[in-house]
Amino acid sequence: MISISLPPAKKTWTTMSFTSTLYLCPVLDLLLADIPPDLKPEIRLGLQEALVNAAKHGNKLDPSKSIVVKFSVTEEGYSWVISDEGLGFSHECNCHHLASQYLPPEEAEHGRGLCLLYEIFDQVHWDQRGTRVKLCKQITNKTDSSRLAMMR
Repeated sequence: MISISLPPAKKTWTTMSFTSTLYLCPVLDLLLADIPPDLKPEIRLGLQEALVNAAKHGNKLDPSKSIVVKFSVTEEGYSWVISDEGLGFSHECNCHHLASQYLPPEEAEHGRGLCLLYEIFDQVHWDQRGTRVKLCKQITNKTDSSRLAMMR
């Protein structure tokens, strides 16, 4: 089950929570509803990776544990804060400094996720425990800002 709360009139953040699952299509569809079509595939990949990590590695697919996502659309860009109820992990990652030839191959079952986050999003910030990540995608030009204004 997915639970979503709409933001109060003056707030820009919306909160969604759901039990740990890898069936993420409906969640991703809701999170991407206000994203322009040309950005959706890349952002979908990044959010899917972050949500899979939260469900699989954080919550160990325990259906009694939840994942909470706060998301916001502003004139500056898009932000998501994803939290799980796991034990956390050491999020020290040098992915943003690695050349792609040093990454695991695309067909590898794991090992590329954190690197994808740093590649797709403009900002990736972890809390100290490693149970919450903030992902940001900035709007870089006036065309993006105009498109966002038209969506509202």
